[in-house]
Amino acid sequence: MDAVNILPIDVAGAIIAFLAGLGLLGLMLQRSPHLIAGVIFPVGALAALALAATGLWALGSASNIAVLPLGLPGLPLHLRLDPLSAFFLILLGGASFGVSLYGAGYFKTMPGNVLGLLCLEYHLFLASMAMVLLADDAYMFMVAWESMALSSYFLVTTDHSIPDIRRAGYLYLLIAHVGAIAILLSFGVMQGGHGIGAYTFDAMRAAHLTPFWASVAFLLALFGFGAKAGVLPMHVWLPEAHPAAPSPVSALMSGVMLKTAIYGILRVTFDLLDTQLWWWGVLALTLGLMTAVFGVMFAAVQGDMKRLLAYSSIENIGLLLVGIGLTIIFHVYGKDALAALSLTATLYHSLNHAFFKSLLFVGTGSILHATGERNMGRMGGLIHSMPWVAALMLIGVLAISGLPPLNGFVSEWLLLQAFLLSPGLPNSYIDMLVPVAAAVIALAAALAAYVMVKFYGVIFLGQSRENAPLAARFEEQPKTLEHVHDAGYWERAGMSWLALICVLLGLSPVFVVQQIDRVSQLLFGTHLGNAAAGWMLLSPVDTERASYSPVYFLLAVLGVMLATAWVVHHYYHGRLRSAPAWDCGFPAQNARMQDTAEGFGQPIRRIFEPFFKIESELPTPFDKNPKYQGRSEDRLWYLLYLPIKRVTEKLSGWISLLQHGHIHLYLTYTFVTLVVLLIFV
Repeated sequence: MDAVNILPIDVAGAIIAFLAGLGLLGLMLQRSPHLIAGVIFPVGALAALALAATGLWALGSASNIAVLPLGLPGLPLHLRLDPLSAFFLILLGGASFGVSLYGAGYFKTMPGNVLGLLCLEYHLFLASMAMVLLADDAYMFMVAWESMALSSYFLVTTDHSIPDIRRAGYLYLLIAHVGAIAILLSFGVMQGGHGIGAYTFDAMRAAHLTPFWASVAFLLALFGFGAKAGVLPMHVWLPEAHPAAPSPVSALMSGVMLKTAIYGILRVTFDLLDTQLWWWGVLALTLGLMTAVFGVMFAAVQGDMKRLLAYSSIENIGLLLVGIGLTIIFHVYGKDALAALSLTATLYHSLNHAFFKSLLFVGTGSILHATGERNMGRMGGLIHSMPWVAALMLIGVLAISGLPPLNGFVSEWLLLQAFLLSPGLPNSYIDMLVPVAAAVIALAAALAAYVMVKFYGVIFLGQSRENAPLAARFEEQPKTLEHVHDAGYWERAGMSWLALICVLLGLSPVFVVQQIDRVSQLLFGTHLGNAAAGWMLLSPVDTERASYSPVYFLLAVLGVMLATAWVVHHYYHGRLRSAPAWDCGFPAQNARMQDTAEGFGQPIRRIFEPFFKIESELPTPFDKNPKYQGRSEDRLWYLLYLPIKRVTEKLSGWISLLQHGHIHLYLTYTFVTLVVLLIFV
């Protein structure tokens, strides 16, 4: 009897079906919430880890193809697992493992009927994201894409009794469907009117579009996937939906779901389209720079910790789009080695962002669960009552700030190397744009570090700013910020996994780059190749130009710290005295006089004031209870989306004039329509 040859795509498909089955099982067990939280979510976490292992397996093997006997007559579902989809499968499974472990503890206090439905939506969300990565035809892709949008919408509106959450969910679903229409039209253009049989991706790869129609397909794909990713100006849903969702869902949406849009752009641009034009790269690069600066600028002025992280996600999506734009430019001008470098930076940063942003979102979930607060202005000193959360989130903060030797530094360093090592290109305008873009990237990275200093410092350092009772989200008894609890065991396990991967991705860049090389080989037929000068030294071009060793850097930092500690202990031990801190001559200071989130953001608000719509309420000298309130809102909402809303409402009002509820009017409309048809047909 012949042995059965099991392929990675078979295993991936079985895991996806298993995840969907777990969701259904959770729905049936809604009367046993302890089983859902304590068994279903941990088992789902293991399934996600198996999905990541399958992606790693597929990354080193040939592309797998499968055809499912499902779908409509004559339209079977095609699946494909190649290095590009395998890489994003690793991203999905690895990040979801940590988030699902965390969810086992976070969701355990939810009512059973709510938790059962959430379990179904959560695991269907994971399964649909995986199916997006495996889809090999337009029909399968759109079914999976819409399933992902609907399941995430219901997750966002979990607490649908709150009007603001319902509005955030509606805005997200509206923009998601507008983007889906653009993606469907892009597939229609690439299908080229060659009949229903040309709906497969293989047929699209074989099609030869003119530059005009290829540009139309690219622009539609950029708009559609950009709407899902939060690219400017389609970003407005993201800072509303992410804070509205439960924190594990926010982690998945920001860390994983946004990357499916990046995957879609890469798939269409470099795989399905047989031609690229230089101005596509310039457009993507410009949009990416605008998105990155916009996101970090608005993150700097936020007082809500989840909105701050949401705007930070917009900034990171901008960096990824910059990398894609630079890759297109290099590829068009035949600089495929540099195209592989910029693609490597893009994929590396996608992986990094999935882990450190998931870590930060679930960390804010622990803070919200313990305090009931999202406003950073009422926090402070939580490092004393939540040491586990503080320590693990510090790793995420350092990683997202781009500090070595953690993972965020490696991808941003590679992206800057792609800019700095770029040779003279045939287009002089692009030559002028490249150094400006590099400077903007450096500015965005510096502001991102500034934002994270604010985020971590205001929440964890100093003293508690507020002692008023706070009603925690899933607790009946009010709490104060001085008596909050640390994360539970499941939450610590999930956060520890995410933090560990941030460290490992930072310390082993050579291994990660070697895996990404397989994707570059698929898309460009080339890879970095000699990026490694030994397993510890990363060199994008050659060691004489630039190289980086995180292990050596870490050893140097530890050596300096140990030497400093020895010197202080040996020469100054016993010579210190304690004294009260200087209070500037004002003895009646209290914890509320510490720097606030608004105070940290004030310089950015002043510098970039024209970009904000600032609404403030200032006290007068005669107020007995003076209050200060300030809001920095998005001008694009008022300049772009509100006019569209007003026009839509006016058109709807005119159309509603035709509907009065009287049957004789509807019969008249029918009669007039029949008369017109008889005259003109």
